[in-house]
Amino acid sequence: MDTLQSLIAAEGKAAQLFAAIEHLELLQAGKTERELNKEVYELAAKLFGIRKYWHKRIVRSGRNTLLPYRENPPDLTLQADDIVFFDFGPVFEEWEADFGRTYVLGNNPEKLRLKNDTEAAWHRGKAFFENNRDTLTAAQLYAFTCDMARSYGWKYGNEHCGHLIGNFPHEELIGDELIHYLHPENERLLCAPGTEGQELHWIYEIHFISPEQEIGAFFEQLLG
Repeated sequence: MDTLQSLIAAEGKAAQLFAAIEHLELLQAGKTERELNKEVYELAAKLFGIRKYWHKRIVRSGRNTLLPYRENPPDLTLQADDIVFFDFGPVFEEWEADFGRTYVLGNNPEKLRLKNDTEAAWHRGKAFFENNRDTLTAAQLYAFTCDMARSYGWKYGNEHCGHLIGNFPHEELIGDELIHYLHPENERLLCAPGTEGQELHWIYEIHFISPEQEIGAFFEQLLG
């Protein structure tokens, strides 16, 4: 199995984990983010024997959904009409996945719109990447993503919109330089090979926010 197939297989297992979260109705008002995080961790261990993650496990609700990955906000309790997102990076047989989804407790129309717009934008960004694969830079994809946020009536919530992914532990191998991120200052062609001539694979993230309403939504998975 080649690198891309291995990454797709890892992502497929992450999708199964998130489907189980929904099926078991783990998202319930009254739980704290930390409690829910622990429940998902134990579920992943039960289903797949997974206890290794290549980045910190994120569960964010309410106003915490405004914040990007690097922040470490106070633990909040899920409310009856809340918006919640997950960002988990499980490692399956030494291959990394990076999977993010948003959920809405209740029927608040603005929260549902934000959730749905974020997912729709990911697929629009994926199509833009596919249609411009040979000439697209990381900076151009970031600019396109920020333009999409504005077109939907939201703001973009992070300084980048994705990063490289690979065989664990890819972070130790590539470092934290901007060249490894879908960042506005990275003019690297996304089709460019790695230092050893290998094909590189990217995770694409959508994080739309409304500072006025104190809500955000997140969707991420393998771009290619």
